[in-house]
Amino acid sequence: MILEVAILNVKAGLSADFEKAFIKAEKIISLMDGYISHQLKKCIEEADKYILLVNWETLESHTKGFRSSAEYQDWKKLLHHFYEPFPIVEHYVAVEK
Repeated sequence: MILEVAILNVKAGLSADFEKAFIKAEKIISLMDGYISHQLKKCIEEADKYILLVNWETLESHTKGFRSSAEYQDWKKLLHHFYEPFPIVEHYVAVEK
């Protein structure tokens, strides 16, 4: 399993609109092949800041499957105009014990 992590800095004053748009967007991502689960968390210390955590079966499920899909274009239209700056997305794996 791969964890996608994105820090989302939403333009000042647009958090309510972003949250409404995310309700639509999460329906898109949750139907994608390789999707497992996600969480969107709002920062307590900084207004208009969020973290998005998405669990994927594989890295390619996100980077190739989702990002190259027609559905990703809908996701972009719904959400990408809210970000300033555009988020850096990283991927993580569990530490072997």
